[in-house]
Amino acid sequence: MARGNFDFSDILAPMMIRIPLGLIFMAHGSQKLFGLFGGAGLTGTFRLFEEKMGIPPIFTLLAIIAEFGGGFGVLTGFLTRISATGIAAVMMVAIYKVHWSGGFFLNIACIPGRQHGMEYNLALLGMALFLMLAGGGRWCIDRLIFKR
Repeated sequence: MARGNFDFSDILAPMMIRIPLGLIFMAHGSQKLFGLFGGAGLTGTFRLFEEKMGIPPIFTLLAIIAEFGGGFGVLTGFLTRISATGIAAVMMVAIYKVHWSGGFFLNIACIPGRQHGMEYNLALLGMALFLMLAGGGRWCIDRLIFKR
């Protein structure tokens, strides 16, 4: 919906993706980092990732940074492309290591013992890939800092 040189989609579209993606990842990152929202906290996350998924501690730390820090970056539009790249990497690993075996669909009926599929993670991956390519849009901190 363009009016002259003022394009509403350029202003709103990236922000409408940044806000929910940033909030989702800050929430999930705070579970891993601080133990908020029923999360395991830092020690529990390291143990869980290593024992259950065979993920070395350095990669667990990078995932936590990508989730919490990347969520903050995407939400505020600070280093948006780098933040979105970290989130995209976490989603690719989550799809491969956790959700691939569950198929495509979520376990919407919450059947015990059945894994969630990858549809939700795929949607989050798509949002992150969009921000990696398009950047944070007009209303982001990157624009103020880098004057682009």
